[in-house]
Amino acid sequence: MDPLRRQLTDPSLKGLAEVVDLLRLMDREVPAQVVATFLYVAMHEGCHKSALEEDLNMTNASGSRNTDWLTAQHRLNKPGLDLIIKEVDPTNRRRTTLRLSNKGKALINRFKDALYGD
Repeated sequence: MDPLRRQLTDPSLKGLAEVVDLLRLMDREVPAQVVATFLYVAMHEGCHKSALEEDLNMTNASGSRNTDWLTAQHRLNKPGLDLIIKEVDPTNRRRTTLRLSNKGKALINRFKDALYGD
């Protein structure tokens, strides 16, 4: 096989590669922790940030940094990816709940199409 031909040898991974490409369109250097955070929120809509940190084995600081990256306003007044929304839990103001934004829901649907559709 000629490696320069770029022949697809494992088509079962094509959908996963498309998902990675979709993320890289938003931020070329998005870290794996940010991706894991986004997928966790997508799988656990309305979860508490502390549950995410515990389940993904992140510190509170890492959880904050990663969730901030995914909100509309990243740290240091930089724009974020606007894929999730952080809200104060009305039943316990010391907790933060996480849910997908409309943009995040649309991206998850594109992921599903790439992985399972057509």
